[in-house]
Amino acid sequence: MKTIEKAKLSSNVSAQTEQTSLYDIELNDLQGNPMSLSKFKGKKLLFVNVASKCGFTKQYKELQELSDTYKDQLVIIGSPCNQFGRQEPGDASQIQEFCAINFGVTFPLTEKLDVKGKNQHPLYTWLTSKKLNGQKRSNVKWNFQKYLVDENGQLINYYYSFTKPMSTKITKHL
Repeated sequence: MKTIEKAKLSSNVSAQTEQTSLYDIELNDLQGNPMSLSKFKGKKLLFVNVASKCGFTKQYKELQELSDTYKDQLVIIGSPCNQFGRQEPGDASQIQEFCAINFGVTFPLTEKLDVKGKNQHPLYTWLTSKKLNGQKRSNVKWNFQKYLVDENGQLINYYYSFTKPMSTKITKHL
């Protein structure tokens, strides 16, 4: 019986460290409603941790342009984050209003997420862990870091904040 218990334990441990599906991660939109990533199967996804008071905030405009230009094959998902210089202090309605009024943002926004540290959201745990995403390990360095995922939920690559959304580094994959 001890051998069986050990087998169960080792199988549970390995299941936690093996690649998992992006589409199984639970996520809420900015209003707190469940957002199913599986509804985006068949399209590429660009995840971006965003902030309203960052030097890179102007990238919202280019993110919207990217979303409009490639709407048939790409969904951008912005995740407000207040972990870098406390540059996203607003609540959900303030964030929504800021994005809509200043940049005409229509792409989906999630609730505020921790993208690093002990309270890192499972989405960013998946995006930054090679054991989970099967491709690359990374750390989120600042606001507006981008993660591109293919139509089947496989990580393609990540791009630091200084990579503009319309950069050929990103658009060559679309």
